[in-house]
Amino acid sequence: MTYVVTEACIACKYTDCVSVCPVSCFHEGENFLVINPDECIDCCACEPECPTQAICADSDIPDNQAHCLEINAVFSGAKDPSEADTTGWSPHLVEAIKSADFEVWPKIEEQKDALDGADEAAKREGKAGELSPKPFKG
Repeated sequence: MTYVVTEACIACKYTDCVSVCPVSCFHEGENFLVINPDECIDCCACEPECPTQAICADSDIPDNQAHCLEINAVFSGAKDPSEADTTGWSPHLVEAIKSADFEVWPKIEEQKDALDGADEAAKREGKAGELSPKPFKG
């Protein structure tokens, strides 16, 4: 089993979860975090730390967020983009992983400030189209 970051994280990117992860399995995009399922040790430390409840066990993921497991795997580098099941993905993400410019996101190991407007973004639903496929470039 692994933990999964779901769409509630989009445009918020609170990193409280990162600070408690004992194995540094989080990876950072421009406006989203993902968990590498091959590195996650299922300790569940991150789940209660997320202020938007964007993290859940893969066995508890809501049906409308099931595609997030593949998104986490691809953008963290655990799965080759050519092998991804992109069912439920926004078209711009599918296009991005097929691009020669696709990059796996870098690890994030320390807590940072949330994105500007995170508190407002946390209240919105239907943010899938806002997920940036670009890695964080500090």
